[in-house]
Amino acid sequence: MTAPARQALAIIPARGGSKRIPRKNIKPFLGVPLIERTIAILRDAAVFDRILVSTDDDEIRAISMKAGAEVPFERPAELANDFTPTIPVIAHAIGEMARQGAAFDSVCCVYPAAVLSLPADYREAADTLRQSGADYVFSATSFPFPIQRAVRRAGDGSCEMFWPEHRNTRSQDLEPAFHDAGQFYFGARDAWTEARPIFSPRSRLLLLPRHRVQDIDTLEDWDRAERLFLAASHG
Repeated sequence: MTAPARQALAIIPARGGSKRIPRKNIKPFLGVPLIERTIAILRDAAVFDRILVSTDDDEIRAISMKAGAEVPFERPAELANDFTPTIPVIAHAIGEMARQGAAFDSVCCVYPAAVLSLPADYREAADTLRQSGADYVFSATSFPFPIQRAVRRAGDGSCEMFWPEHRNTRSQDLEPAFHDAGQFYFGARDAWTEARPIFSPRSRLLLLPRHRVQDIDTLEDWDRAERLFLAASHG
């Protein structure tokens, strides 16, 4: 007997109230709304049975639907403020879909600004999640400099090392460190609904090159992301 196919859902959480870059999620990124570019990448990945957007904003809803995503419910106001964590937003979306009769084995949270991700990243993450049995697979990249050599600056301008025991340790002898790339988190449905932590031994990293990782929180970030996008020949 053939096993039933696994179902994968992509959820893009997209509030309308961006503060640092107003209307960030639909601001034209090289001429195309930011969220529209991310939706196109998810469609090209061909691993998601459905792509939906969780939003409280009518304009984001319209642009997302035109780009090929679904917006089957409105995100409640209590989940759309500046302090709302990601996991409750995704759990809410999973619950809404369940009430509509749709169930999924895995759910990928994708931020609207994940324009430097590639379709192949999602395919690899889906394979890793399935084969490893992990709670989550999330995008990450390496720090460009050993974190063990980091320094802090005091109020009087003086400085000291966080880890002075590594003052004379050669860089090549220090353990590599990685950080969240802030693009996507591919997780088992139960991991989301049970609010299991993303950063835990139950998670796996999908390592991306640093030239495909850029937070977009300022206009300077935005300009750099557009340059990286063009350099990677996405467009």
